[in-house]
Amino acid sequence: MLLFTLEASRALGEAVAGHLGCALGRIEEREFDGGEHKVRTLDEVGGRDVYVLHSLHAEPGNSANDKLVRLLFFFNSLKDAGAGRVTAIVPYLAYSRKDRRTKPRDPVNSRYVATLFEAVGTDRMVTLEVHNVSAFENAFRLCRPEHVPSAGLFADFLAGELTGAEVAVVSPDAGANKRAELLRHELEKRLNRPVGKAIMDKHRSMGVVSGNLFAGDLRGRTAIIFDDLIASGTTIVRAAKASREAGASRVIAAAAHGMFPADSPLFGPDGPDRLLVTDSIPLAADLPAHARAMIAIVSASGLLGDIISCIDRGDAVSDLIVYD
Repeated sequence: MLLFTLEASRALGEAVAGHLGCALGRIEEREFDGGEHKVRTLDEVGGRDVYVLHSLHAEPGNSANDKLVRLLFFFNSLKDAGAGRVTAIVPYLAYSRKDRRTKPRDPVNSRYVATLFEAVGTDRMVTLEVHNVSAFENAFRLCRPEHVPSAGLFADFLAGELTGAEVAVVSPDAGANKRAELLRHELEKRLNRPVGKAIMDKHRSMGVVSGNLFAGDLRGRTAIIFDDLIASGTTIVRAAKASREAGASRVIAAAAHGMFPADSPLFGPDGPDRLLVTDSIPLAADLPAHARAMIAIVSASGLLGDIISCIDRGDAVSDLIVYD
């Protein structure tokens, strides 16, 4: 096994390597005038199984497009150098939210990204909590996709904090309902008692969010709002307000990918009482102290490391993944 990580995801890559008990592969990353760059391996990869970990999130000075092109070029260079099998470990996969046509002549960017990975010879794609699982799996034809839900990670973390509390899982919109149901089932297993459910209505068009319907009994319960990612934070804030109006005694928000900026309304009076995210994306560097105090990081490094080990042994990844 040979595991590489590009610089922008080094912290998570080092954590995964630590879990695997291996050193990261050596690479050279160079920047050139005009915004061009190159990445090359300093290790021999001929005939070897190679894993490359890199999240495709935007950050200051490094857009999602920059990271995508850098990763694609590196994959192609590994194939050119004779790598036997190359597996992409992309905890956050850019453009996954644009997975269908909602307007005439709309692009389907998630499928175009899949085509690019396949064009450079990617053998397997592993990603964490993608926006639409069916769209992700159907986008790939030549490359084997592996979707890793985060429900088990959050259920493990929350079980120790919810002892004795009445709990309900809240879906912030209809599209997240199956994801929320998965977390609810996992919590019921760990708490050994029923966990309630609720759902919030939401419509988004041309950047405008609407919808006010809310279904579910939250009276006296701890509400756990669960989604794949948090960007601006407005969806979570709407669900948090609705949960409190429905009688929730406490509101916790959880999402695999924390893309929120420092000035997000998440950290205002209408936001959740606590926020859980994985380390798939580093937190914004300029988050204020009060924001950091309410955030807990649930590391995905152990789960990703176990999946890499499973793939490397040729075992079934399904044995490690919670599906229903």
